[in-house]
Amino acid sequence: MASNPPAPTAPFVPSQRTDTFGYGEYRSDEGPWEEWNPTEDSLRPARGRHRVSKQRGGGLARSSTVLGVGVIAAVGAGGMASANTGKPPVSISLPDLPSVGSLLGDDGHGAKAATATLTHVGVATAASDQDSTDAGEALRNRIMAQAEQQQSQVDGRATAAAVAAAEKQSADAAAKAEKAAAAKAAAAKEQAEATAKKKAEAERLARLAEQYTLPTSSYTLTSTFGEAGSMWSSGYHTGLDFAAPTGTLIKAIHSGTITEAGWAGSYGYRTILTLDDGTELWFCHQSSINVKVGQKVGTGEVIGRVGATGNVTGPHLHLEVHPGGQATGIDPMAWLRGKGLTP
Repeated sequence: MASNPPAPTAPFVPSQRTDTFGYGEYRSDEGPWEEWNPTEDSLRPARGRHRVSKQRGGGLARSSTVLGVGVIAAVGAGGMASANTGKPPVSISLPDLPSVGSLLGDDGHGAKAATATLTHVGVATAASDQDSTDAGEALRNRIMAQAEQQQSQVDGRATAAAVAAAEKQSADAAAKAEKAAAAKAAAAKEQAEATAKKKAEAERLARLAEQYTLPTSSYTLTSTFGEAGSMWSSGYHTGLDFAAPTGTLIKAIHSGTITEAGWAGSYGYRTILTLDDGTELWFCHQSSINVKVGQKVGTGEVIGRVGATGNVTGPHLHLEVHPGGQATGIDPMAWLRGKGLTP
């Protein structure tokens, strides 16, 4: 395998520089340096192997080695900090070195200075990590505060909704209770009014009963108003029959004036008592009459006796009621009950 020819050896020329590479006096081991001008052939890599040109002079090599180790250490420290803390890498800035030779002196002071510089770099990295931690903690606290505020708002809305629902439920219950109370009060009022009305009607009937009386006693009701039958000329019964023995007393139901007293064909002997309101009371089939026309009678006064005159099947009093003197009568049973009487 062919290889590149070695680089030509530059001629040695003593250096006439009197200044030093770093701080301090001139040192013999730092020079003089020979001048080397690289060519294209000297820089071309050798095929099949890697060749590293040898640095001439020991001072610069040591400086480069120490500097490289320091940079690697610093970068490693930064990487370890990034790996340990989980935070993004922090940029590392190296201080300007005024003189490599001063850092790499034989007395060891240069190594101490490099160590001190790298130590400061580590401190700066730690400070940056602390700042990142503080920023992350501040962000976390802000997020937690926002979450707590949102939760408080949600809780507030839920509480407001619950309060509104409770108030509505309470209002509905109050309205329902008020409605029920109103209905109960109305029912109680209606019942009280009905009771009062019933009581008033009973008192009225009691007063009327004192003014009215049944037409006879010791009787049996045999035929009522409206019964159909061929024995009545109208085709139905027009009054109320009180069956009683012949001669049983017939009394005036209410006070009034006698407007008729005598024979009335199929009614037999009949007496008509006209009340003050114009109502006519017909007492029929009497065996005898004890009053005369125009006579004033009072409630309970005897006006005749039970008989079997006219169209009858047995002794009884046939009573008819004609309001206003009209020809057609009404049910005597209902009329008597309306006066507080119970036949």
